[in-house]
Amino acid sequence: MPRFLKYGISTGACAAAAAKAAVVALLSGPVRQVVIPTPIGIRFEIPVKEVKKLENCSAVATVIKTAGDDIDVTNGIAISATVKLTDEGKIIIHRGAGVGVVTKPGLQVPVGESAINPVPKKMITDAISEVLPRGKGAEVVITVPEGEKVAEKTQNEKLGIVGGISILGTTGVVKPLSIEAYRRSLVPQLDVALAHGYNRVFFVPGNIGERIAKQLFHVFDDQIVQTGDFVGYLLDRAVEKGVKEIVLVGHSGKLVKLAAGIFNTHHKMGDARNEVIAAYAGAVGATTQTIQQILQANTTEEATEILKKAGLHQATYDRIAQKVNLRLAEWTKNKIRFSVVIVSIDGKILGQDENARSLKL
Repeated sequence: MPRFLKYGISTGACAAAAAKAAVVALLSGPVRQVVIPTPIGIRFEIPVKEVKKLENCSAVATVIKTAGDDIDVTNGIAISATVKLTDEGKIIIHRGAGVGVVTKPGLQVPVGESAINPVPKKMITDAISEVLPRGKGAEVVITVPEGEKVAEKTQNEKLGIVGGISILGTTGVVKPLSIEAYRRSLVPQLDVALAHGYNRVFFVPGNIGERIAKQLFHVFDDQIVQTGDFVGYLLDRAVEKGVKEIVLVGHSGKLVKLAAGIFNTHHKMGDARNEVIAAYAGAVGATTQTIQQILQANTTEEATEILKKAGLHQATYDRIAQKVNLRLAEWTKNKIRFSVVIVSIDGKILGQDENARSLKL
């Protein structure tokens, strides 16, 4: 029988549930679960781990984040809300320990404010409003005890969120194993780069590309967009957001796939690395023996060594880089200017297109 994957609840839903549980505790006593409204019109019943009344007409409640079958670094962490009732009729939400603060422009939250996104804020407000007496208000402090440690496993620091995690969620639901959610999580890098006014953005598939882009071009973190395997997806978003120039810097193992029109570079989506390198080596004069050796190579690094022995590595990778440029231009319908730099794992340039040669190194 097929196994149905379990859905989880977002950090925003957890914060809303904890806040509502704290208010209920102040008004009528501790509860073991609460029901909260969500933006998708479904009401969730969420277990509450702990509720305690405090002094000064306040209480704290804790909910454990569950990601279901999704791969999520926040799975299992505690999210707490400390609530104090007021007579002002307003609901004010603050960050506590473990919740980040925004330090760079381009995100949904302005610089200097708590990294609690607008939808989770509304969820917290809506959940509390269901039980607040008329005319009463509340001051809410959201804390995540493990937040600062967990944030080290995310891209928060690069995006300008420091001191903890973000309180996120647009539906309250965490879909299991959501590739779409992961792809969307890469997009704010573009927003940050554009908010800083950079005319030229650097796309890198991973850490090797980022490290070498910094070495070669002395770029700032905010100019660099990590694409992972989703090059095509990030290119589409770049077009939508009006990006005018992209420098693509990456290891040969990823970039040669683009020459073959493979824009999701995960190995399960297609792998023509040796075939691409062999074809372009042949185009610049490689012998049949050299081509055969490249086709049998275990890695692109090994293929590169074969090319070096034949004295063909620069000519081969220059041609591949030019083809990658053409593929990128076709994908984006010539709306973005591209430069392509292919590098080895030790940071040396293997090949580049004509545009890249005009860049300042």
